[in-house]
Amino acid sequence: MSKLDIPQITTAVVADSSASLTPSILITGGAGFIGSNFVHHWYENYPSDRIIVLDALTYAGNRQNLADIEGKANLRFVKGNICDRALVDRLLAQESISAIAHFAAESHVDRSIVAPDAFVQTNVVGTFTLLEAFRHHWEKQGKPEHYRFLHVSTDEVYGSLDPDDPAFTETTPYAPNSPYSASKAGSDHLVRAYHHTYGLPTLITNCSNNYGPYHFPEKLIPLICINILLGKPLPIYGDGLNIRDWLHVWDHCRALDIVINQGKPGEIYNIGGNSEIKNIDLVKMICGLMDKLAPNLPVSPASKLITFVKDRPGHDRRYAINATKIKTELGWEPQQTISTGLRQTVDWYINHRHWWESILERLEVKGERL
Repeated sequence: MSKLDIPQITTAVVADSSASLTPSILITGGAGFIGSNFVHHWYENYPSDRIIVLDALTYAGNRQNLADIEGKANLRFVKGNICDRALVDRLLAQESISAIAHFAAESHVDRSIVAPDAFVQTNVVGTFTLLEAFRHHWEKQGKPEHYRFLHVSTDEVYGSLDPDDPAFTETTPYAPNSPYSASKAGSDHLVRAYHHTYGLPTLITNCSNNYGPYHFPEKLIPLICINILLGKPLPIYGDGLNIRDWLHVWDHCRALDIVINQGKPGEIYNIGGNSEIKNIDLVKMICGLMDKLAPNLPVSPASKLITFVKDRPGHDRRYAINATKIKTELGWEPQQTISTGLRQTVDWYINHRHWWESILERLEVKGERL
């Protein structure tokens, strides 16, 4: 992401944007969608901090997401797995890590239905490995008060809502409905337990659906954008009336920044975009934006490409986040509406065709397709 790609948004709620409380941070999954956006955010806002990016570069990890800042003196990229305890121990000691921002996870519900074992290994065992390594590192350093372990989770751990149900809060009981959300719920419980058992300074965030630059093309918004540009069908599960709360990834990164620097250890913070919308309405919005912004579409209007397909098993009907706690206690609220954020996102996919075409080519070589 170049400076031109970064929106002019304020981070005034952070006390000092030139220095953080965590001058050496390990970001796991930093070549993925949210992780790479967070690496860019941290680099831009804390230029003197040491940033270590650990990513296994599995199918959704893309080193090109960091191409414009990789090689900078204060940033180190390490290809490796969070389940590799020896590697994690070595990085924590060598780099004097004072914080972990943990994004690394298997996250696609459809893939979790087909192959759940990878989700348990990465999301549960991987998180446990990081917690144990960080706990020993923290204890060896004398349990510094400013150390932080940020665990980035999802609203899907709370299950599904009916249309008139109140939005999820931090005290909503867990009720995961897919192998993906169950594995994230398990990792959340481990993080919570490490704070209550060992006093480890952990923080948990549960966010709503993210969107924005560098989003892997199998997810709904980038898939719709790319298929419109290619003139391919736009698959909509079931009746298209499933509701999601959408959070722009740049707003999410601001929230995580504030949680790390101002959040209370042991607390959970829900992060939402205040943008609930039905899937079918979201797709129609993208179609309308593409009709206006993209020249010479293969099929116009793009809405002609909408195709309803068989619903997936256990498809949650509605997610919605109540973000009152983080607003009240830490002063954060989203700056992007679904209209402004979606326009920026559509424009990004139109103007970064080389990025997603390279991913499609890589998948084709492997015999995979979206």
